[in-house]
Amino acid sequence: MLGLSTETLILFGTAISTVFFFLVIGMMFRRDPMDARIKSVMAQRGARRSTTRNSGTRESMAQFMRKTVDKFDLLRSNQAKQIAERLAQAGWRRSDATIVYLFCKIAMPVVVAALAVFAIYGLNMFNLSGTMKLFAVIGAALAGSYAPELFIRNAINRRATEVRRNLPDALDLLVVCTEAGLSLDAALERVAREIAGNSLAMADELGHAVIELRFLPERRKALEHLAQRTVSVPGVQALVNTLIQTERFGTPLAQSLRVLAAELRTQRMVKAEEKAARLPAIMTVPLIVFILPALFLVLLSPAILDLIDMFSKM
Repeated sequence: MLGLSTETLILFGTAISTVFFFLVIGMMFRRDPMDARIKSVMAQRGARRSTTRNSGTRESMAQFMRKTVDKFDLLRSNQAKQIAERLAQAGWRRSDATIVYLFCKIAMPVVVAALAVFAIYGLNMFNLSGTMKLFAVIGAALAGSYAPELFIRNAINRRATEVRRNLPDALDLLVVCTEAGLSLDAALERVAREIAGNSLAMADELGHAVIELRFLPERRKALEHLAQRTVSVPGVQALVNTLIQTERFGTPLAQSLRVLAAELRTQRMVKAEEKAARLPAIMTVPLIVFILPALFLVLLSPAILDLIDMFSKM
């Protein structure tokens, strides 16, 4: 048949049947786009329902916290404003942040003390005397009371360090934007958008400053609020003073920012040199404790072994 041998015809028929088989299998398992669309809509509805449930749970928890704080009348205390300022320095500027912090100050000592009572008296984990058990529970309660303050302090330090590291780059971008003819608001907004990939904290502070510059009646107040939120970063204080002076006296903004950026980079280089100069003194103790004993052991071991062999032969 057509000059083809029987083996060739069998191979050709096998190949055709194999291709046909995979085509049929593919048609059987082909996904209907309508089914995929229905599944995605159902998934979105489920996500909305879970979000609604989570938001309802969150609202009920927030109401419980607010009622607890209001019962102790803590929002009217003199420290509530200072707590709000410290939370803003840590990056939490929501209205319920103060309530959550005050609730944690109330609840943490009770929770930690209850866990300590269960571990010490119930499980008898540490096998302490009666007086030591009482002191341990009191110490756990004090530690729980101090834990929220320690958490906020660490958050403020981390945020300040991030802002301090990225401030020279932000100033350079701000100089470029102002020299390109942008106003202060537009320049800060553009810098916040560009630096968000490197530092979310820096972008958040600048973006919040832009919002306040546009909505507050006095622009100086917005800049002062930026200085209050970053009080632990001296470079931001210098930037705020420079911006206030340029707004008040009409000095060239780009030139002032360029000088300030150069000063901040010089200060950062000086601090790096100071750390490098302190490095030999810091490395002295590890060198004496860890490196020199091993060095003496390597150098003196052959001589000690030779002496041992010499005395053993005598």
